[in-house]
Amino acid sequence: MIGYALTFGFGALALALAMNLWRLFKGPGVADRILALDTMVINVIGIIVLTGIASSNGTSFEAALLLAMVGFVGTVAYAKFLLRGDVIE
Repeated sequence: MIGYALTFGFGALALALAMNLWRLFKGPGVADRILALDTMVINVIGIIVLTGIASSNGTSFEAALLLAMVGFVGTVAYAKFLLRGDVIE
């Protein structure tokens, strides 16, 4: 049963990544592109977690946590750059 759930999860996340890529390239504004990148990071974290569940590997959960932290900092930096035009004051 877990195999079916993992297959469905991988498929759903792959579809979500494809839609995020479409929004990243077609987005009408810079804010939409930043949001697409942030959502892509969240989807990649989901894929890493599903891979960890499928392989029973604990290291991938730590990698997902690190990617979440880096993704958060990146999103904040992009948003600050969008608002002020400079990241470091």
